[in-house]
Amino acid sequence: QVQLVESGGGLVQAGASLKLSCAASGLTFSDYAMGWFRQAPGKEREFVAAISWSGGSAYYADSVKGRFTISRDNAKNTVYLQINSLKPEDTAVYYCAADLLVVATSSYEYDYWGQGTQVTVSS
Repeated sequence: QVQLVESGGGLVQAGASLKLSCAASGLTFSDYAMGWFRQAPGKEREFVAAISWSGGSAYYADSVKGRFTISRDNAKNTVYLQINSLKPEDTAVYYCAADLLVVATSSYEYDYWGQGTQVTVSS
């Protein structure tokens, strides 16, 4: 049974930083590209960042480039999302997802999803 469990969200002020984690189990983690998506109230889920199975390639949405950094530790079966200079518009539920072999920006490509962690940024 595949499980992706996100953690690290919270309520922070604008300008603060957070590091989200996603721990994976029930799959061969190093076979999967990993992605982070987010969904704000009343909006569709959107791509944030993705990383290849090896960690050698990373991709970001234009809206987060320069502020967000995705990374992974295959020995710990964990993917991370470092978020700096948080803005109120970053408020959303953040989801991690696993995609067998292929790095993708479309949510339709991903095979497994976590339950999400809430990030709320106050102004």
